Amino acid sequence: MEIKGNACGLTSSRPANPEVKTRIMSTMRSVTPIDKNWAFRQLDDEGSGFLPVAQFPTNIHLDLIHHKIIPDPFVGKNENDVQWVGEKAWIYKTTFPSPVVQIDKAVLVFDGLDTYATVVLNGKEILKTEDMFIPERVDVTGLLKSNKDNVLEITFASTYLVGKKLVEEHPEHRWGCWNGDVSRLAVRKAQYHYGWDWGPTLLTCGPWRPISLEVYSSRISDLYFTTEVDKSLQSAEVVAKADVVGEGAEVKFEISLNGETVSAETVKVEKGFATATFRTQNPELWYPATYGKQPMYTLTATLASGNTEYDTVSKRFGLRKAELVQRKLEDAPGTTFFFEINNIPVFCGGSDWIPADNFIPRITPQKYRDWVKMLIDGNQIMVRVWGGGIFEEKAFYDACDEMGVLVWQDFLFGCGNYPAHGEFLDLVQREARANVKLMRHHPSIVIWAGNNEDYQYQESENLHYDPKDKDPTNWLKSNFPARYIYEKLLPDITKELVPGTYYHPGSPFGGKDTTDPTIGDIHQWNVWHGTQEKYQNFDTLSGRFVSEFGMEGFPNIKTIDSYLPQGKNDADRYPQSSTVDFHNKADGHERRIALYLVENMQYKFEPFEQFIYCTQLMQAECLASAYRLWKRQWKGPGREYCAGALVWQINDCWPVTSWAIVDHYLRPKHAYYTVKRELAPITIGLKRTVHTTPADKYTRVYVKTVHKIEMWASNLSLEKRTMGVRLKAWDVVTGEEKYSKSLHEGFVLEPNRSVEITEFEVPVQKKDADEELRTVVAAYLIENGKQMARYVNWPEPLKYTHLQKPKELKVELARGADAVEISAEVPVKGVALEAEDDGVVFADNCVDVVPGERVRIGVKGLKSGEEGKIGVRYLGS
Repeated sequence: MEIKGNACGLTSSRPANPEVKTRIMSTMRSVTPIDKNWAFRQLDDEGSGFLPVAQFPTNIHLDLIHHKIIPDPFVGKNENDVQWVGEKAWIYKTTFPSPVVQIDKAVLVFDGLDTYATVVLNGKEILKTEDMFIPERVDVTGLLKSNKDNVLEITFASTYLVGKKLVEEHPEHRWGCWNGDVSRLAVRKAQYHYGWDWGPTLLTCGPWRPISLEVYSSRISDLYFTTEVDKSLQSAEVVAKADVVGEGAEVKFEISLNGETVSAETVKVEKGFATATFRTQNPELWYPATYGKQPMYTLTATLASGNTEYDTVSKRFGLRKAELVQRKLEDAPGTTFFFEINNIPVFCGGSDWIPADNFIPRITPQKYRDWVKMLIDGNQIMVRVWGGGIFEEKAFYDACDEMGVLVWQDFLFGCGNYPAHGEFLDLVQREARANVKLMRHHPSIVIWAGNNEDYQYQESENLHYDPKDKDPTNWLKSNFPARYIYEKLLPDITKELVPGTYYHPGSPFGGKDTTDPTIGDIHQWNVWHGTQEKYQNFDTLSGRFVSEFGMEGFPNIKTIDSYLPQGKNDADRYPQSSTVDFHNKADGHERRIALYLVENMQYKFEPFEQFIYCTQLMQAECLASAYRLWKRQWKGPGREYCAGALVWQINDCWPVTSWAIVDHYLRPKHAYYTVKRELAPITIGLKRTVHTTPADKYTRVYVKTVHKIEMWASNLSLEKRTMGVRLKAWDVVTGEEKYSKSLHEGFVLEPNRSVEITEFEVPVQKKDADEELRTVVAAYLIENGKQMARYVNWPEPLKYTHLQKPKELKVELARGADAVEISAEVPVKGVALEAEDDGVVFADNCVDVVPGERVRIGVKGLKSGEEGKIGVRYLGS
């Protein structure tokens, strides 16, 4: 049917049934939340009595904290004092009335029970669960009471104790993992609950997702679809599908956009299934942020028989063509690994994501939106949902859909050698199928990966892996049996349920091993972990796609004060205190932070705020270096040497010193801003190199040293841009401008790539006088008189540079109080603006200031005359 008046109307593949304007008799499916009157108690302490829950959904720690039975485990070292909770069994109980209408079918729906639960309704056991990620449905039609309330009880066993017993029951398996107790591998519970190198050990249990009572005679058990956008982008096809339970005779499919119907069709139900195909010309396509808009269509299915409606279900979707391109490069070994969305190759700058709290039920939909907006505001367009956490809440994926963030989704396995006996495989299959079905309509999800670092664990422990052996039954007999999960079970499921989305066996995976930089993705941990390379050399540590790398930095002092028992007055309010160390779970963090600080800059332990600043500046310089140097390797068609970089990590699950670039309370560290600048659509980059040439092959004394700078620019926009290129230099000690020159008036930046501009010697007035070591160089891109990009390059390591304390550092609130302007008479490294009030938000931060310029930073939350609320820090302050 042609939809008139809508340029992007979807046309049905067959004529629609004529509309019949008759009053509809409704026997619609109803859903009643079971979220009232919940209470809990410790199972083996009957004398304690039931206490009301703190909220619903909930978990045991939230309820115990609410009643002050345990202290807040995020404060001090309270984590140690609450470990007993995870080794006890707990019971939750509520009552609810039966439906007042006559019913054909009543089903209790459990969206998520954590983890080993026994459910009893009116004294009868109706369900036992073993996986916190599997939604469960139980027919209770004959069990509901007609004349009084129903009693629902859920007993949660200790998952930790169950896991320990399961390990004992399978001595044939070679148990082993990084992070947490090995028993976590035996159970299908969020793995980070067992503790990680950034998070606490808090073994939760409870009804962590909603519970409801469904009443219906017939229902749509699943609404799903496939979409295909033609290579030309001029047409698209949507195949809508509905699985039906009950007697419904027909399904009306309706597609709408912006609240207006664009196409509809009613089809018969045959053998519990209905489908309709819609086609459109000139579809409104979904794009990642900065590349286009994110229009979201809505597919609605209504189940009916004649004039009687039984059920209506809706899902939102976006039309886009998404591919992972792996092809040979023009002049380098291996293959590409880049995402192409609607025929546009995309450099995926972004972050890895961990659960935003140890206690998931208290994360609000708004908090999820705030986190995703943090990504967008930071010029990040991809987020990787890490395999040691959870299949995230719907609000998270909805926000990614709406704001244009591409999602890399791991299946939930991480850093270990998982078993693959029959019962475990059955559980994994149910879990994977259920969650892929729940999530497959999201246009933001462009890749599924089998696990996080399990192949790296296999390599480190020399577990058996023969890439030439393609027989899955052999994999099950090896001491690395989970290969069967990653290379057989999960790809079979994704091929069936999401055939248009790429499946990757693991992250990292590809090439001769997991560290092969020429094929697949890599986790680059030779800065911080591994060989502890200098971060200035990230260009030599590249890969086709770097899905993890990172550097630690302390969180905001307000975040630290939040976990110190006495806040600002706590005796442990200093960098090396036992409480502050307790809130850093990374092995060897003291040595590693000290190493990268001492290699790069002068720093102080006091005041504490200045030490925090130095760690954040070090983290900021490190991560900016990685993004700058790897984006340089995005050089256009056939030369996509590096196609993405995802920093570990964007967020924290509790207040902690970690690799996060935004702390638990959404307070950005300085790295957030330096990464934001490097991921801007138009950037310019500089790198210093030192070249030594001996006078002859025998001498070690007569050596010529030349200090050079390489210059390049990146244009991630889809348009050719013509820029002026300007270069300036100053003496870092005196602030005197030593050099100023326009290198190009009309330099062409080809679209969607980086391009080399020039290489030159560090501009000095006197050769062989080490002036290079006190010369600060800045490069600019100018378009139509407007500065589009700027980068300031400093002699490194910064600890050798004679940084001056500015006498005329000015921080002024602009007229209208919507911006702060910063200037100084000498070059100043890493000027950071601070405010006690979290309502004061800066659009940028940690900026380099050079003489003769005013750096303008947007600000919200200040009024005219409130300059006094702004604090300032810089390297050397």
